[in-house]
Amino acid sequence: MNLSMDGSLGDSYHSNSQRARVITEAWGEGNLFCPNCASQNLLRHQNNTRAFDYKCPGCTFDFQLKGQKSRIGDQITDGAFSAMIEAIRRDATPNFFFMQYELADWSVKNLLLVPSFAFPESAIIKRKALSLTARRAGWVGCNIALNRIPLDARIPVVREGEVIPASEVRAKYRHVKPLKELKAKERGWTLDVLTAVRRLGKAQFTTAETYGFARELEELHPDNRHVKDKIRQQLQVLRDRGFLIQPERGVWQVKR
Repeated sequence: MNLSMDGSLGDSYHSNSQRARVITEAWGEGNLFCPNCASQNLLRHQNNTRAFDYKCPGCTFDFQLKGQKSRIGDQITDGAFSAMIEAIRRDATPNFFFMQYELADWSVKNLLLVPSFAFPESAIIKRKALSLTARRAGWVGCNIALNRIPLDARIPVVREGEVIPASEVRAKYRHVKPLKELKAKERGWTLDVLTAVRRLGKAQFTTAETYGFARELEELHPDNRHVKDKIRQQLQVLRDRGFLIQPERGVWQVKR
């Protein structure tokens, strides 16, 4: 993977956002690979293909690249709130690459992969509607809260200018891929509980400790009045999908 981008591709554009889009997307076509199969490249979709930038020529998975010059923090600015929520519910979200680039020399500093099936609705934060005087008056955008996506599914591809081996990226993708087997409606609960488990920061924990997240999960899922029962159920789902080990009743271990 070549971390240098061709900044000259943006010379004919006056808008900084258009310049960045052209440069980063061209880089992606020449350097991104598929984490799901052995394909070493991704093909760029035709311009204005809604929500998708690339397609894998092997497994046909779709991808979107979002680049920014600022550090990748807890939240990433995204598009329309309703469109993203609908995509999650229809299980039609693309795999995302989130990029931080150095503007001075157009180089890739950090690149993070989040699989399509790793986005719970709780990670999509609604922004205020645009004012009545705006060109798109009333339009409602969203932010993606990366800290509400399980740590397992935030997969580094480039870290502080260092390329992570493709074999390691693909291994981490395979580790979380069992989540894709779950129905989209149920998956949100599983992802939220997995995020909570990782926030405990323990290699071994008890069911009782996860109940500390009950109020938070109740706020995220107000239609469920049996939150503790749901937490226990989701711990079992995570065990069955290879994320946890249950050495004894009420005790869980994180599977590495």
